[in-house]
Amino acid sequence: MLEKIKREWFSNIRADVLAGIVVALALIPEAIAFSIIAGVDPMVGLYASFSMAVVIAFAGGRPAMISAATGAMALLMGPLIREYGLNYLLAATVLTGVIQIFFGVFKVAKLMKFIPRAVMIGFVNALAILIFMAQMPHFIDVPTMTYIFAGITLIIVYVMPRFVKTIPAPLIAIIALTAIAIYANMDLRTVGDLGAITRSLPEFIIPNVPFTFETLAIIFPYSIALAIVGLLESLLTSSIVDDMTGTESNKNREARGQGIANIVTGFFGGMAGCAMIGQSVINVKSGGRGRLSTLIAGLFLMFLIIVLGDLVVQIPMSVLAGIMIMVSIGTFDWSSFSYLRKAPKSDAVVMLVTVAIVIATHDLSKGVIAGVILSAIFFTAKISKIKVNKQVEKERTTFTVEGQLFFASVDSFVDAFDFTVDHKEILIDFSGAHIWDDSAVGAIDKVVMKHREGQNTVMMKGLNSSSQRIVDKLAVSCPALIVK
Repeated sequence: MLEKIKREWFSNIRADVLAGIVVALALIPEAIAFSIIAGVDPMVGLYASFSMAVVIAFAGGRPAMISAATGAMALLMGPLIREYGLNYLLAATVLTGVIQIFFGVFKVAKLMKFIPRAVMIGFVNALAILIFMAQMPHFIDVPTMTYIFAGITLIIVYVMPRFVKTIPAPLIAIIALTAIAIYANMDLRTVGDLGAITRSLPEFIIPNVPFTFETLAIIFPYSIALAIVGLLESLLTSSIVDDMTGTESNKNREARGQGIANIVTGFFGGMAGCAMIGQSVINVKSGGRGRLSTLIAGLFLMFLIIVLGDLVVQIPMSVLAGIMIMVSIGTFDWSSFSYLRKAPKSDAVVMLVTVAIVIATHDLSKGVIAGVILSAIFFTAKISKIKVNKQVEKERTTFTVEGQLFFASVDSFVDAFDFTVDHKEILIDFSGAHIWDDSAVGAIDKVVMKHREGQNTVMMKGLNSSSQRIVDKLAVSCPALIVK
């Protein structure tokens, strides 16, 4: 236990601290922007980012992963805020956390194995594109110096690591260019232009809502949606950080941790949040590897607001946008272009559809769900091809079945039989087949009964043990003679 604590918290102290500082600076404009999307005061998003990061540092299942207020969650909250107000949002946030804890207890993370690689690639690429697109408004109707600062930021972030490895390049870019902008009194859009920052700590709040079933009926649909979307994004982000760092994570613990973090956030005036892949990538690429980096990100975020608020609001948005553009470039899976050429067409289509839906809806969960459903449809179509070979002897006709017999293949199975045979011995050989469901058993019943109508003797053989069990349990045409 002590060895694990040391490894997760204190094995990378300097890099974790510096990476956490970079993430905190990048969190501020994101939290403010997501608050605007949700229709709440900017401090609601900032408090959420602070509490989510601090709590998940201890309770989460993936060291170095950043959780905070996110765009996908903010989009879901909008209607609730507009119709019922902030207190109902805080109550929904607490309920979201409770639901996520239940998901974690019941090991919902096992569902991650049903997300195909094509969907994961599409998720990553769509996210990279969304991060890039989110920076574009910062470059519309702005002074020429904005583009210069963004360009210099990109150069610093790209070139500086070759010469300076002790300090993250994004931190160098933020400090140096902010100092220049303030000293030269340049006309640039700043963090302060996004919204007002109140220099105060969050306070413990019990949401001022009636504790009735009517309130539960109002917030539950929002909470279940927030819980599912939040966990989906968090678990996918966890898998991506696993790949980036070459380490494993406890995804069920992550689910429970997200729940605990959202409960705390709701009671401290913040909106529901989840893992952020953009900030998690910044953290990892800046050298963050342990839980300390996540804790520092949350604590330094509040330090920036309370102590350095006057300086924070003067950070040029062009610098932060430049950093996020570099993150989007680093996040995009550039090998996916060759993947499109080499992968099966169905996988390529799944990846493209996932990307297209995410970009069209700005909702990562919808793209992932659509990709999983499409993959399931393609897989079902692929394995539903069944083959039935007919072999005629003097008194016996043998039908050899090959493939998977289930609801999608039963029509092909029935159509493959010749029901004109009469007064013969019919042997159906299932040695090369597997029977999966009630539809398959129903199709076997249909074939057996139709052959019996022609005064045929019907026998079956080659059923494996699981196929035999489902036939014995559900078939109505038996006793069809089963031979070894």
